[in-house]
Formats: sequence, C-alpha cells, structure tokens
Amino acid sequence: MASRSLRLLLLGYLGVLSCRKASGISIETDNKNVKAEEFQEAILSCKHKFSKGMSLRIEWKKIQSQGVSFVYYNNEFTGDLRGRAEMLNTGIRIRNVTRRDSGTYRCEISAKSEEGQRLGEATITLTVLVAPATPICEVPSSAMTGTVVELSCKETEGSPPSEYQWYKNGVALLEKTGAGTSRAANITYIMNKKSGTLLFNTVTKNDTGEYFCEAFNGIGLSQKCSVKRMQVDDLNVSGIIIAVVVVALVMALCGLGVFYAQKKGYFASSRSIIFKITTTTFLGRDFYSANICCKR
Repeated sequence: MASRSLRLLLLGYLGVLSCRKASGISIETDNKNVKAEEFQEAILSCKHKFSKGMSLRIEWKKIQSQGVSFVYYNNEFTGDLRGRAEMLNTGIRIRNVTRRDSGTYRCEISAKSEEGQRLGEATITLTVLVAPATPICEVPSSAMTGTVVELSCKETEGSPPSEYQWYKNGVALLEKTGAGTSRAANITYIMNKKSGTLLFNTVTKNDTGEYFCEAFNGIGLSQKCSVKRMQVDDLNVSGIIIAVVVVALVMALCGLGVFYAQKKGYFASSRSIIFKITTTTFLGRDFYSANICCKR
C-alpha cells in the first residue's frame, strides 16, 4: 500500500514537471556558429516560442575566460557594442565587427506568466575572420655548401591562422600533397606550410637565389614579404690555409723585429716602440696581424 502511494506521488510530480516544461520558453537560433569577415556585419539570431500574455525580459551576455559580461541589458547595449549594434526582434546585428568581437554569446529570455517565472537561453559562437598581415621573413644572405640552413616566415594577425608558400626566383617551391611537411624526389629542402619554415639539411650552390614567402588564409588578399637573396658558396679550404700561413709569417717577422729592436737597444733609449695589432676577417674567420714602428 505504501509503495503504491509512493508511485502515485512520483507520477504526480513528473506530471507537474511536464506541465512546467510545456509552458516554458523554447529558444532557437538560425546559426550556432556565425562567421563574419572583419569590418563587415554579423547577425546573431535568437528566436522564442511563448504563450500569449507573457511579459518578456531579453538579455545578451558574452562568455569569456575571465567571466560573463553583459552585452545587452535593461533595453540598451553596453561596452564595445554600444553604437555598433542593434536589436532584430530578440536577435542582434553587429556592424563593423572587429577581432575583439570574437567569442561566445548567450541570449537569455525570461518571462512571467500565471505559472511563474520561465527562462530560456541559446548560445552562439561568433568568429571574426581576419586577413593576413605582411609576413616577416628571415633569409640568410650567405651560406656555405653542406651546412644546415633554415628560412622562416611568420605573421600573427590572420584568423584563421595563415599558411605559407615559399618562392625561389619568382617560382613557387614544390611540396607533396597530403601532408603538412613533405619531401619530393630531387628536392634538397623541406617546406612546412603550417609553420612557414624552409629547411635545407645540406644546402648546395644550386640553392643560391632570391627568396620570398606568401601568407594566405582564404580571407582577403594574400601578403608577401620582400625578396631576399641567399648566396651559397663552396668552402675554400686552400684559401684558408694560405691565409693562415701568411698570418703566421707576419707574426714571425714581428717577433724578429722586436728581437732586433731589443738587441740594438731601442727599448733602452728615448725611442718608444709602438706595437699595433689589426684584425682582418676572411671567409668568416678573424685573422690578426701586427705592425711595429719606432717613435722618438
């Protein structure tokens, strides 16, 4: 008997819940993921179904990591949307959207009826699409054959993030399809379109040329960096050996000069010895030479 009474009580409670849900507010939106290009307009729709006689209260909020802030409250817009947005029934039209408008918005509609307060809500994500800016390219002006060389290209303004294409002497460099990083036969480089890097594991003289990079994300015009030349040369081992021998001979002559000056007594007289060391850069290496002169 007690169990039957409990079942009847439970069924009555579920019936009350069903009645409350049927008389509540149903919120719908035409598009839960809205995308709009920067400086264009975006429409966030929010539609409701309610019984006649309800008094509606409409609020829009923006959900951010640091908290929830009002966008539309007490029949007026607030913050950045003030003067740029207008109501379309219960939806919003935002004019001249910027990248700061990207985020998650929530439409909340509350209504008073004979059965009490009712609340409905819908969530919409707005993504503002931004064209890429001019990328920054780093290309070494010179390199030695057989060394590892990496060229880089990057820009951070585009939304969605940009992809990158490298060019040599005005011709697009090849890449195999189907992978972000790929390598083709007879190609000495690895091009990553996602990160914008161009890697030569063993650079050769054939890689000498004028390079530039193009950033694109499908929004607006693609952007290119300025052309930069990379010169690849062989390592001149014989030249380095000759230079080392010449510097060694010069240093030996300097030593002999100092010894001769001491023997002749120049250090003991009123004469002074000026010893000058100069630095010369040859093939990326520093070499030193010395000059000796006497001064009374």
